[in-house]
Amino acid sequence: MKIAILDDYQDAVRQLDCFQILREHEVKVFNNRAVGLGQLAIRLAPFDAIVLIRERTVLNRALLAKLPKLKVISQTGKVSGNIDIEAAKELGITVLEGHGDPTAPAELAWALIMASSRKIPQYSALLQDHVWQTASLYPQWNGLGRVLKGRTLGIWGYGKIGQLVAQYAKAFGMRIQIWGSEQSRQRALADGFMPAESKPHFFASSDIVSLHLRLNDATRGIVEAQDLALMKSDALLVNISRAELIAETALAKALDNGRPGYAAIDVYESEPLPREDTLRNRENVLLTPHIGFVERDSYELYFGTAFTNLIEHVKSHREFK
Repeated sequence: MKIAILDDYQDAVRQLDCFQILREHEVKVFNNRAVGLGQLAIRLAPFDAIVLIRERTVLNRALLAKLPKLKVISQTGKVSGNIDIEAAKELGITVLEGHGDPTAPAELAWALIMASSRKIPQYSALLQDHVWQTASLYPQWNGLGRVLKGRTLGIWGYGKIGQLVAQYAKAFGMRIQIWGSEQSRQRALADGFMPAESKPHFFASSDIVSLHLRLNDATRGIVEAQDLALMKSDALLVNISRAELIAETALAKALDNGRPGYAAIDVYESEPLPREDTLRNRENVLLTPHIGFVERDSYELYFGTAFTNLIEHVKSHREFK
């Protein structure tokens, strides 16, 4: 069987222990992205199976229709909106779903909160240039960092990741408030965390807001310009979930207007992040390249499951024999 693994930017997959699961098959790992329907169709035409790294590549109806040899797609983690499931079914393509673990993204969210609050990247970068105990060469940004104890963390979305982040915040002595669906707020209350009294109060009273929502039709653009405008001038917005949760261009404009004062972002509407993106080169923004799940243990789990699902499917279907 010919298998394509897409968008392995760091050429990490071939180094994983679980890669041996595919040892009896012909595997091609692509380290760069193909852009556009035509390029993707040409790249994927020879393959019987595709392994996707989360949502890095979109397999829509138009693309799937151009891949007559394709029989199965194995998704690392949960299937999201990146695959047209209905089209795949109509074309006789099986989609296999994996599973993940909330630990790595939750830890990244906390790392961004700590790094931004104490201005660690800024101090570190300037220290390499022999500038001592300076967060910025621009006086308006060369302020002190601050501790987390006693400050208010607002968590929007109290699923598995949000629950872990809340526990981290509790250990650091923070006040914690939760916003989200009625179910999320009731679950948070049962765990001893206070739901915010309203969405405006949630944004206005939080020193840090961290987003932990799934992206769907109901949550797309759910964080609006008027929400961000309510935030404190020294508040921090953290988003490791999905860029599209925030209304298009709203964050850049909010930062221009000084509310919130800071942002830490791991997800973008266009990835890899374009050079001209308006979030780049800001003294008050910490950017990471969508690495919420990008670490060794998560990769072994995600890919080990995806590879095992694929091999088990192959063993049970005649067209692969």
